[in-house]
Amino acid sequence: MFIDYVNSPLGMIECASSNLGLRHVIFCGDEIKPKNKNHITQTSIQQLTEYFSGMRNAFTVPLDPIGTAFQQQVWASLGAIPFGETRSYLDIAKQVDRPKGAQAVGGANGRNPISIIVPCHRVVASNGALTGYAGGIERKLWLLKHEGINVKDSRENTQLDIKNVITKRQSKTQYLK
Repeated sequence: MFIDYVNSPLGMIECASSNLGLRHVIFCGDEIKPKNKNHITQTSIQQLTEYFSGMRNAFTVPLDPIGTAFQQQVWASLGAIPFGETRSYLDIAKQVDRPKGAQAVGGANGRNPISIIVPCHRVVASNGALTGYAGGIERKLWLLKHEGINVKDSRENTQLDIKNVITKRQSKTQYLK
C-alpha cells in the first residue's frame, strides 16, 4: 500500500493506493503513518490541491476501491454526479435499479472509501436537507458550499463549525484495508 498526505482546509487527508489506483482518501486528523508515495498518490494529492484551490472540478486519478458489487455500483453512480450538483439517496437508488433501496444506498454511500474524489458529499435527503457524512457534517457543508451548492438553511447548519472536526479522523474507517 502506498500512502501520502495533503493538508487541506478541512484537515489532513490521507491518500492510499495500490499499484492500480486509489484505495482510499480519508480525513485522517492527527493520525499520520509513514509516507510511501507512488505516482497515483502524488497525482491524487495534486488533483485534491487543485480542487481546494478552485482550479479543478473533476478528477482523473485511477481508482481501485474495495467493496461489494452493490457498493461498487453505488460508488460508480456517485462518481457521475457533476461538480456543483447534488442527488438524493432515492435518485441514486433508482439509478442502480433499486428504487426501494434508498437506505441501502445510504449504507454504501457511508462506506465510500474515496472521499471527495468519489463525491459522496453530493448526496442529500430527498427534501434537500443535509444528512450524515463520515467525515463530519461540517465537512460536507463546507464541500457543498465550496462547489457553489446552495444548502437548505436549518438551525443545525448555522451551528456547525468546521473547527470542531479538523483534527478528527473520519468515522467508519475501520473497514479500510
